[in-house]
Amino acid sequence: MKNCMFVLIVYLIANLNLIANDAKITFIVNVPTFSKRDKLYITGNHPRLGNWHPGKIKMKYSSDNTWVKTVPIESNYDLEFKFTRGTWDNEPVDETGKPFTNFTHTVKKDTTLYFKFNFWKDKFERPIQGQITGDVRYHRKMKIFRLKPRDIVVWLPPGYNENPDRRYPVLYMHDGQNLFDPRTSAFGVDWQIDETADSLIRNGLIEPLIIVGIYNTPLRTPEYAPTKLGKRYRKFVIKKIKPFIDRNYRTLPDKEHTVVGGSSMGGLVSFMFVWEHTEIFSKAICMSPAFKIDHIDYVKVVDAYQGTRKSIKIYIDNGGINLENELQPGIDDMLNTLEKQGFIENINYFWVKDNQAHHFERDWGKRMKDVLLLFYSPD
Repeated sequence: MKNCMFVLIVYLIANLNLIANDAKITFIVNVPTFSKRDKLYITGNHPRLGNWHPGKIKMKYSSDNTWVKTVPIESNYDLEFKFTRGTWDNEPVDETGKPFTNFTHTVKKDTTLYFKFNFWKDKFERPIQGQITGDVRYHRKMKIFRLKPRDIVVWLPPGYNENPDRRYPVLYMHDGQNLFDPRTSAFGVDWQIDETADSLIRNGLIEPLIIVGIYNTPLRTPEYAPTKLGKRYRKFVIKKIKPFIDRNYRTLPDKEHTVVGGSSMGGLVSFMFVWEHTEIFSKAICMSPAFKIDHIDYVKVVDAYQGTRKSIKIYIDNGGINLENELQPGIDDMLNTLEKQGFIENINYFWVKDNQAHHFERDWGKRMKDVLLLFYSPD
């Protein structure tokens, strides 16, 4: 009996030492094109990572298109690991379509490892090859109000340099690096707004306009949300960027010629700009807007408004695939609330549903032609 007790004690001590020497490794993965219904798995060369089984160790959805998994791993272990959506046929790939080599990490202490994936093996589409069309000016590292610095890109319409006396309306767009140039776009695919606007202007279908793209930062989500940081971002656009553009370019600075637009969280913040600053903006383009998702609910703000109907116009649209379906209830609630506030469809607000569209730059870019025709037609 004593021998059995001795063996048990030795066993417990050994396991306690093993646990004591473990380090917590937290894996955080951001997938902008996923919805919270999508499943993500981690796998690797350790039993706690499934011993390379691609669909065994499931990660947990956190928020903002992010999945998390924490596992204890013994110190000095040389980890190798990958991520999948359940099989090796749907692991992440780089911008050329090539699967990543094994990620590695030598365990020394508690560590958090961050990853972001834009492309997947079974859904890979080679990025659109293209270049910037038109005259584009860059203003680097603009900073104010304790925000991270960011670039501003300004697209000038055809004829701008040849008509020095003419002034132009301005469209301010968020996620600016994704608008004109596939080389700077987060996903290798740009909206191609430059090609769309250039063609419409040259064919006389819309009035010439200036488009200002405001780059995002790693703090994109809180900056585009109803938060303290978001309030700072909106102040940055109103107090710094717009005056800068009006000073340095031939703009029509009044509200009737000032429009704001964006997609997803950028669609939400565009709505916030026009709703809260009707003295500056007259219209908003809200593509796939995140009005009501996770901890965000801007519908409540609009529903609580008790004044006269605001003198603004709002374009809202949405797709019908994956994350687009999660955004739909919030959009439906916002449309109903706008109706309650006296807005009339096709007069004060406009609603478009594209059931075949994804939550992706290419799909938003395709819808921009109709939006530009709506807000900038000579008629």
